[in-house]
Amino acid sequence: MAEHVFDPPERCVAGSVGPPGGRTFFLQASDGQRVMTVSLEKEQVRLLGESLVEMLDDVAGADGSEQAAEAYVDNAPLDTPIEDDFRVQRLSVAWEAGQRRVVLEAYDRPSEEDVAELVSEGEPTDFPWAGLPPQSLKVVLEPGRARAFAQRCTSSIEGGRPSCPFCGQPLDPGGHICPRANGYRR
Repeated sequence: MAEHVFDPPERCVAGSVGPPGGRTFFLQASDGQRVMTVSLEKEQVRLLGESLVEMLDDVAGADGSEQAAEAYVDNAPLDTPIEDDFRVQRLSVAWEAGQRRVVLEAYDRPSEEDVAELVSEGEPTDFPWAGLPPQSLKVVLEPGRARAFAQRCTSSIEGGRPSCPFCGQPLDPGGHICPRANGYRR
C-alpha cells in the first residue's frame, strides 16, 4: 500500500473548483515541495467537517476551540496544478488521546467488507482500482489546526446552488423538476 503521511503538514485544506452545480471538491495536504491532492464528494467534505467539529467539542477542550483555530485559518486557494492523486472512497477520523491530535485518513477504495457486500449483491466487479496498488492519505493535525480545517470544509461547500424551498434539492439556473410539486417544473 502506498501510504502518504503528513505528520504534521505545513498546509491542509479543503476546497472546490468549478461553477455551482459542476464543482469538484478536493482535500489537499502539503509539506515542503510535496503536495497530495485527493478528490471527494461534496457530502464527504460536509460530513468530514461536521465529524471533526463534533469530535473536537467532545475531546479537545480549549486546544480545539474556535479561538485556537484562529492562528491556523487558511483562506488561500488550493495549490496548483490541481490534479487528484486518487478519488476518495473511504474516510476515517480518529483522536489520539495520548498525543492529543487528530488523524484523518482517506483511502482510494472501500473496505474489504464493503467490496464483498457489493459483489454479493451482484454489482459489477470492474472496479476502477482493480490491479492497482492501494493508496491512502494520512494527515495528523493538532486540535486548533483541525478546527480551522473543519471551518474550511464548511466554507468550501457554501456558495453552491440554492436549495428548492419545497423539496430541498439544488436548483439549477433553469429550475428543476420538483417531486413535491408532482413534477411541475419550478
